[in-house]
Amino acid sequence: MSSHHHHDHSAHGHEGHSHSAKGIPKKRLLQAMGFSLVITVAQIIGGIISGSLALMSDALHTATDAIALIVSYIAVKLGEKPRTDRHTFGLKRAEIVAAVLNAGVLIGISIWLMYEAILRYITPEEVEGGIMVGVATVGLVANIINSFLLHKGAKDNINMRSAYLHVLSDAVVSVGVILGGIAIMFFKVTWIDPTLTLIISIWLIRESWGIVGEALQIIMMASPRGINLKDVEKSVVEIDGVCGIHHIHLWQLNDQSVHFEAHVEVEDKLVSNTACIIDAIEDRLHDDYSITHVTVQLEAGRCEETKRISEN
Repeated sequence: MSSHHHHDHSAHGHEGHSHSAKGIPKKRLLQAMGFSLVITVAQIIGGIISGSLALMSDALHTATDAIALIVSYIAVKLGEKPRTDRHTFGLKRAEIVAAVLNAGVLIGISIWLMYEAILRYITPEEVEGGIMVGVATVGLVANIINSFLLHKGAKDNINMRSAYLHVLSDAVVSVGVILGGIAIMFFKVTWIDPTLTLIISIWLIRESWGIVGEALQIIMMASPRGINLKDVEKSVVEIDGVCGIHHIHLWQLNDQSVHFEAHVEVEDKLVSNTACIIDAIEDRLHDDYSITHVTVQLEAGRCEETKRISEN
């Protein structure tokens, strides 16, 4: 017997939870974006005047912070849109796409900055340490504020985690630039500027790659980490009347929405009147629409929501 318990039921389900339950207020995303834009302008000006590659990299990271926050905000808005006939799951995976995009941009920028840092070793340039320290300190304060704004949703939401990584990494960059500026001011060691850029870039690639990997696992419909499929099978089989389970599929729609479907074998007397209905549904869908995997849930008066998507 085919059964797909998608938890759309008001009395039993959890799919109705909105992103605000585990995410962060969209207002905070906009506030953080405003801070990032202001600091970007200040850092670009400071980087040009001081000649510091590390400070320019800080400015570039801050600029991508603003872009990442915009992308994350749009993704949250898309994820809140209701399901349609075209998108029967809604657009919840927009946040997964945003996470890949944000983390991918960080990786690309980091690689470019590593290239620029190597060029600085070959042809060193004069750097104004005092300006580096001053501008980077302002950036650090702003990024600390942004980190607090975004920290709440970073644990449970991969989209927010990618945006938070942008801001957190920028704070780390600012600390590095401040230390580098102090070293240049007192010890005239200009090589510290590209060295810091290399170290920060390598760290960013490592952190960003983790987010890309996690997001791709969701996109590839891998089973969620922390859920043992054998344990799930055992739990279902232990239910009275259940004889066996097969054709199991377990995947995540996004961070919060975990889906399960399976064919569950039960006692003959329970399905004798319904097996023919399921067979007919499978045959019709295969012949008319080339649908190859069918999982349906038969019920009688159990679900409070009886409207089709197009009727909502």
